[in-house]
Parts: sequence; C-alpha cells; structure tokens
Amino acid sequence: MKAAKGKGATKKETKEALKPVEDRKVGKRKAAIKVDKSSTKRGKKEKTAKKDPNKPKRPPSAFFVFLEEFRKIYKQEHPNVKAVSAVGKAGGEKWKSMSDAEKAPFEAKAAKKKGEYEKLISAYNKKQESMADDGDEESDRSKSEVHDDDEESEEGA
Repeated sequence: MKAAKGKGATKKETKEALKPVEDRKVGKRKAAIKVDKSSTKRGKKEKTAKKDPNKPKRPPSAFFVFLEEFRKIYKQEHPNVKAVSAVGKAGGEKWKSMSDAEKAPFEAKAAKKKGEYEKLISAYNKKQESMADDGDEESDRSKSEVHDDDEESEEGA
C-alpha cells in the first residue's frame, strides 16, 4: 500500500510539472483582476461626481403627479399613518385600479410638465455650449501667455 501512495504522489508531481507556471500562481492573476475592477469603479465615481446642480430636474411621470394629490387625501383620511411606504403602496394600488379615463388628467399634467422641461433643458444645453466655447478660448489664451513667458525667461538665461 505504501508503494501505491508513492506512485500517486509521483503522478501528481508530473502533472504539476507539466502545468504552466502561471496556473500554479493563481494569486497573481487575482491581484491583476482586482486592480482592473478598482480602476473601473474609480471611473464610474468620477463620472457621477460631475453632476451639475444647475441642471433642471426631470419632470414627474403621470403616476407621480397622481401621487402628489393622493398623498394629501390619504393623510387626511389616515392621520395616524406616518410611514411613507404605506402611502406609496396605497397609491400604487389605487393607480392600478383606475381606468384610462381616470388617469387622463394626470397624464395631461405630466405631458405639460414634460414640455416645460424640454424648453428648460434646451436653454440649459445652449448655455452649456456657449460656456464651453468661452472656456476653450480662455484656456488657449492662458496657454499661449504661459509659453511666451517661458520662452522669454529661456532667452534671458
């Protein structure tokens, strides 16, 4: 029996010897993968950090327009209920049970708010484009001034 164990051990050693070196060092691979993941996470954080507080908020959908009115009514009928989730659930059930004709005024209000939003966002985008154009000109000027200063100091030295 001891011989059998010895044979098994030699077979394992030969299999390990045949494997490429990278397969035995799995830890290095995992470290490389973790570095890649962290770099992508950093990129996402940078993108979300650039939100402009002056950008107009998106308009509410028809359901949220309905919920604004429903909250007032629900709180009058149920003054003891403080949970926001209870109001949301009751509003959702009521919205599902409503017919298209009953939903129509809320959808009209939502469409009106969406039209106003589109006007605001187009004005906002135009303003951003004009600011971007102005910013490019200023940066070109400042770069040329800096380079001119550097060249003068080099000539004098």
